[in-house]
Amino acid sequence: MKKWVVMMLVALGLMVVLAACTTTGGTGTDGGDSGDDENETTDNEGGGDKILRLNNENEPTSLDSTKAFDNVSYNILNNLMEGLTRLGDTHEPEEATAESWDVSDDGLTYTFTIREDANWSNGEPVTAGDFEFAWKRLADPETAADAAFLTDLIEGASEFNNGDGSADDMAVTALDDKTLEVTLNSPQAYFLSIISNPAFFPVHQETVEADDNWAAEADTFVGNGPFALTSWSHNSNLVMDKSAEYWDSGNVKLDGVVWEMVSDRNTEYQLFQTGELHTSSIPTELAEQLIADGEVEFEDQSGTYFYRFNTEMEPFQNQNIRKAFSMAVDQQEIVDYVTKREENAAHGFVAYGFPEPSGQDFRDVGGDLISFDPEEAKALLEQGMEEEGYAELPEITLSYNTSDEHKLIAEVLQDMYKEHLDVEVTLANTEWNVFLEAQQNLEMQFSRSSFIADFADPINYLESFVTGSSMNRTGWSNDEYDQFIADAKSEADEEARFDLMHQAEEILLEEAPIFPIYFYNQPLLQADEVTGIVRHPVGYIELKWADLQ
Repeated sequence: MKKWVVMMLVALGLMVVLAACTTTGGTGTDGGDSGDDENETTDNEGGGDKILRLNNENEPTSLDSTKAFDNVSYNILNNLMEGLTRLGDTHEPEEATAESWDVSDDGLTYTFTIREDANWSNGEPVTAGDFEFAWKRLADPETAADAAFLTDLIEGASEFNNGDGSADDMAVTALDDKTLEVTLNSPQAYFLSIISNPAFFPVHQETVEADDNWAAEADTFVGNGPFALTSWSHNSNLVMDKSAEYWDSGNVKLDGVVWEMVSDRNTEYQLFQTGELHTSSIPTELAEQLIADGEVEFEDQSGTYFYRFNTEMEPFQNQNIRKAFSMAVDQQEIVDYVTKREENAAHGFVAYGFPEPSGQDFRDVGGDLISFDPEEAKALLEQGMEEEGYAELPEITLSYNTSDEHKLIAEVLQDMYKEHLDVEVTLANTEWNVFLEAQQNLEMQFSRSSFIADFADPINYLESFVTGSSMNRTGWSNDEYDQFIADAKSEADEEARFDLMHQAEEILLEEAPIFPIYFYNQPLLQADEVTGIVRHPVGYIELKWADLQ
């Protein structure tokens, strides 16, 4: 075992002791201001017996489904709101706000019928117009929604979004109050899955137009899902109650849910042990023992933990320097000795779990596109420095959002770069919302990131890095890559489509604006009395069917 690993394990043991000595019963925060009620729990346990207590780790960036685009917002939104379809317990899309749909013979036009008893939390009916308004708002360039690219498969949406068309050109039309017609650019089997994503939830038009900040507080929020938002103590906790207006409220078993916002996993684990949380993630330093004791449940999850280079900042404008920093990292050591949750080390960007027409997995067909090779990394660094005329590298700062685990992984990378490249790297941590904005604005030189799949297709991973995408966040651009993605998104032949996606991924890893660390899984601790929570490999947590026995 390497020296840095031994030192890390010793430090982790000390962290456990310190955490046990300093933890209080209150909630933790991610560093944001929350006023005097930071450590108060504002649930309404008197309103019912079945109150599920979960941890969201961080404050949602937004509960406006058109503008939110991250896991900490989506897990909550997926239970406050609902789209035309919802992923069921088999992870396949099923009827939700839409009670049925018809598809044209050419596979391009979908006609959805919305339930008569689908209501907003304010008691008003959900209409096809609410969906048309929401989807066009998502694509509207004035909205500047990060998830706007998800509408590209709809006829006229990308033209509207890039300024070459208008809202009228986007083929989403409310034929009447309960009938929505949508026309696609090409037949895509994943359409019913993608519209279960929170980005495609409806919004209550009158509320949105009356108040730009409608989704910022519990008393102005309007949803249409199985739960209704009742209180929100920012950076502390959020409470939702079973919604009496939900069309399927008879199958919702919980009386309510309390979401804490505790970013420290040791604190989260202690709250679980004392019964203040019903589920918990696993502290890194306890992972091996908890897994060995059989206390850990594993759920599939499609996602990748990775790092981004800012190709517009020195020295990462140089491809060989980016590849050097990529190949100097030993992903296997990180999953074996740091995270220790039985993840697969990542040697490509697209995770496992996407079958090709042949039946083989996309990742197996694509193979390893990046590998740990310190000798080659050193040679590439020297070559890149010569190309740029560097006698020495500019200062390197690796940024990560506040989290003990992100910090540990960043420290391991820092040691690997010193050992394998003889490069000193400075670390910087930032609270999540500030971090995300800075990364989006290309203000960070080198930063950690993660991708959790929004729908069940490899294109979801790869389209993030087309030129100008809000998800790119690297400044990288490659015309050939962009064309492969565009061709894949319009290709109806599945074998040809998968081949195009493989070619795109090869370019992505060869030019290295990013490099992967591991593929996610979902290890968790869950109280015995909890049943019915559905955690989708591709998608978000479902509490509609959850129960407390």
